[in-house]
Amino acid sequence: MGAMNELINPAVVGSLGRSLAAVAPGRDWFHLAGAAGRLDGLSLRQRTDLVSEALLADLPQDYSTAAAVFRRALDQPEFTGWMIWPVSETAVTLALASPASVAFGDCLLLLTELTPRLTGEFAIRRLLAADLDRALEAIQGWTSHSDWHVRRLASEGTRPYLPWAIRVPEIAARPAATLPILDALYRDPEEDVRRSVANHLNDLSRHAPDLVVATAAGWLAAPDPTTPRVVRHGLRTLLKKAHPGALALLGFAPARLAVTPPRLDRTDVELPGELGFEFEITNNGSAEARLAVDYAVHFAKANGSLAEKVFKLATPVLSPGETRKFSKRHAFRQMTTRVHHAGPHMIELQVNGVRYAPTEFLVHMTSRGDLTRP
Repeated sequence: MGAMNELINPAVVGSLGRSLAAVAPGRDWFHLAGAAGRLDGLSLRQRTDLVSEALLADLPQDYSTAAAVFRRALDQPEFTGWMIWPVSETAVTLALASPASVAFGDCLLLLTELTPRLTGEFAIRRLLAADLDRALEAIQGWTSHSDWHVRRLASEGTRPYLPWAIRVPEIAARPAATLPILDALYRDPEEDVRRSVANHLNDLSRHAPDLVVATAAGWLAAPDPTTPRVVRHGLRTLLKKAHPGALALLGFAPARLAVTPPRLDRTDVELPGELGFEFEITNNGSAEARLAVDYAVHFAKANGSLAEKVFKLATPVLSPGETRKFSKRHAFRQMTTRVHHAGPHMIELQVNGVRYAPTEFLVHMTSRGDLTRP
């Protein structure tokens, strides 16, 4: 995460200061200049907040004045990149504090102007939290915007579980609220927009799986050539969870299969390291079988219990009587998103939602894994 933190660095803050000074030459950007020397040791989010606080200290506490400065800065070529995140947060802070009711809507508009320079997806979250219905009414209009960055913002900014962003509990509590946005965008000509739609749909599946499957079925009933891929990506978590409706919608019907237990290339894995395994699947039925082949790793937790995570492996089609061999190597390394612990682990195969007998192995820690052997 160190490299990510450096996305907002002294050079970026200096460039922001020059852009703003060029369009507001009579204003003293003292606090912004000072923020450039106070970034060390801070996360990206903390750096964003620090720079935003400096902007608030240097600007009058009036949304319209600040918005005018930011709009004029858009004429500066260097007014772009990660400096836009604290700028957008500053605009939202002032808009929410403004006694003028028009500030809310104008701030949404300002975010559409800023988002091609980076993204407004993080700052928009506080506007959604303040008045979800009012925000969604405006955002729905963005789905036909000529700039794909704005169309993507409509989907990405309203995701229930947008990475790095604050949560908006009302979105998760009202999963149908953002579906009109997705319905308008799932056939968008821009791949980045469609990918956002799929990720948004996948987010919704945490709380409303049946609604998500019904939505995806509607899309497949009125598809374009890209729709099947959007649906597969949007249903990926439900497929891993073996949701019957999701499996059926994508053609993974129950089948007569023989699945061998996974054969491991070792029973002890030293971290960091890899575990290789292979297995065979035979289609014992009389019809062709379309398969969703996954595997679950049951990771040891610090308290000795196990927690599983399902991984995609393959989606083959087997003819009647056909046997096919599969192999995989799974890496075990410490990551910021997963801390490994020593102890018994298991690997378990899942085919078309059906689980097969797990196989156990041990994970040991070494100094190379940043931990010591117990």
